[in-house]
Amino acid sequence: MFFHLLQLGRVSYTEGLRVQAELIAARKAGIIADTLVLLEHPPVLTLGRNARRDNILATDEFLASKGVEIHEVNRGGDVTYHGPGQLVGYPIVDLRGDLPGKKGPHLGPVDFVRLMEEAIIRTCRNFGVQAQRICGRTGVWTLAGGSVLEKKVAAIGVHVSQGVTSHGFALNVTTDLRDFDWIVPCGITDRAATSLELEVDDPPVLAPTMENARNSIARNFGTVFERQMLHAESLDAILHPAILDATVR
Repeated sequence: MFFHLLQLGRVSYTEGLRVQAELIAARKAGIIADTLVLLEHPPVLTLGRNARRDNILATDEFLASKGVEIHEVNRGGDVTYHGPGQLVGYPIVDLRGDLPGKKGPHLGPVDFVRLMEEAIIRTCRNFGVQAQRICGRTGVWTLAGGSVLEKKVAAIGVHVSQGVTSHGFALNVTTDLRDFDWIVPCGITDRAATSLELEVDDPPVLAPTMENARNSIARNFGTVFERQMLHAESLDAILHPAILDATVR
């Protein structure tokens, strides 16, 4: 069993949605295996199914001056920020497949989210950052200490259609956290966002770079989901492998 691993670099949110749509259709048709897409986005705000528009604090004029787009999407959750220095992952997974912890005909969406959280927690630990879940609050959080409250290092929001997942997680690696001032992240007012860059020790166990974060999250997804990770050169290499093989020959 394996995951396709597709790394796209920095692409627009619209392009990310297009790639997801093609992979989702192919996964539903049984044409491809489960796939993990890793990428970055330019600054963008997304509103999930449960989002409140007033959780965007910045004015439309301000956001337009910064070139920030706003997208309403079908994932769960409230308003979320994506931007440079943030590793975004879109797992396109058929929950009816052979997945850890599956007890019935399919893995439950909550159990799927817990697996993602575990992969991100392990990734944080690779950088020497201790992280955790918080009951009732989806995502990955740092540990509290003394007067320092937990901080959110990764947000998660998924959508499931005909048993296939889309959207996923956003891990702050070197993100400019000032951009979170534009919103009430995930509708949470009593906790702040943070990044691996701010939480690592000096010197760090592992430098908090995007390359290191991509490598770490790919390894940990493979471990947690019990899959081999197979790197794909492009979207076409996943969708049309036979055509590409014939071209090479």
